[in-house]
Amino acid sequence: MNSHSIVAEGLRKRYGDTYALDGFDLAVREGTVCGLLGPNGAGKTTAVRILSTLLRADGGRATVAGFDVAARPAEVRYRIGLTSQAPAVDEILTGRENLEMWGRLYHLGRRTARARADELLDRFGLGEAADKRIKHYSGGMRRRLDLAASFILAPRVLFLDEPTTGLDPRNRDEVWQAVRTLVAAGSTVLLTTQYLDEADRLAHQIAVLDRGRIIADDSPDALKRMIGGDQIDLVLREERDLPAAAEVLAAVTGAAPAVDATARRVTAPVTDRIGALTEAMRRLREAAVEVEDVALRRPTLDEVFLSLTGEGAAA
Repeated sequence: MNSHSIVAEGLRKRYGDTYALDGFDLAVREGTVCGLLGPNGAGKTTAVRILSTLLRADGGRATVAGFDVAARPAEVRYRIGLTSQAPAVDEILTGRENLEMWGRLYHLGRRTARARADELLDRFGLGEAADKRIKHYSGGMRRRLDLAASFILAPRVLFLDEPTTGLDPRNRDEVWQAVRTLVAAGSTVLLTTQYLDEADRLAHQIAVLDRGRIIADDSPDALKRMIGGDQIDLVLREERDLPAAAEVLAAVTGAAPAVDATARRVTAPVTDRIGALTEAMRRLREAAVEVEDVALRRPTLDEVFLSLTGEGAAA
């Protein structure tokens, strides 16, 4: 069984009369990605800053890579990487020069820093752009370089605070692939993100933070099951067929369908996914109900988030 790379117990942080964290508990296993989600002001950045030793908690305790963040911060810093929302790269330098500079700042010898820079440039798919100045890099390339800089010392734990904010879909995918590669090599990642599809694709564990406390903590699939199982979604060609379609889905699934007249949509929960869908489509054809679109789907993390916090993901 994997050990835990990140453990937080009862963390508290207060600003004036407001608690940013009010009993924050979290445990993240080694070699996994944990997505830390929550509305703006829930305490995500405060938690990351405490765990990465940039801020002291007012109460509770936490360990990262086996070391207490308050009692032994230098040991923690030596074993972690941190990538914030703004890339920490120098646009005047080339990609290689940036990584060599970070290596020297970490007290690596000149030759060792250059070798490490070359290794990371290849790992992050930046070898061909190694000698280009950063001002000529795309957003995705800059983000990958920023991630590479976080891995100069191959940290055991990496904190990513909204790493793909502002990137286009292609560049986001490049960053996702880089994170998967790093985790496959044994690193642990704590990820905060505004994009719930990002957390769904990357994270083994999702922790939902609201008003300074974790209110849900499980795998993405388990959280989705918590608010309901699979569903059949039908979009009809004609609004007048909604009652007939609802009657068919009720008979097949044994549940009361939800009907959205504006979208000409009928939805019902199912347990036997394929069997229920096959039978529903057979009965709809017999009833001469024309279906424009049909889907089997599970609840999304957006729906989980809304159910848990009462707010949309954009909040």
